[in-house]
Amino acid sequence: MELFWEYTRRGQKLVLKSEEDGEEEMIGGVRETKNGFDAFAKTFTMTPERAQKGIDTMESAKEFVESFRPWELFLGPGDARPEAEVREAE
Repeated sequence: MELFWEYTRRGQKLVLKSEEDGEEEMIGGVRETKNGFDAFAKTFTMTPERAQKGIDTMESAKEFVESFRPWELFLGPGDARPEAEVREAE
């Protein structure tokens, strides 16, 4: 599995990609708005605390998303971390 941030038109998304079949799952995201950055971490239930609006910086918003470790929903507990470099969209 690959775990990485990828640029989008107005921000970045956190992606979990299967090395076997190339399938991608967006598991979090950050979007720039006029009031700062909006961030969310994926969950399988309605969990409002996994989303926040008006974060001051992109890095703080990404830290918010990563703090929930949304990749563990798919991989289980472990030492996985997103790649340091942000990828360009394919």
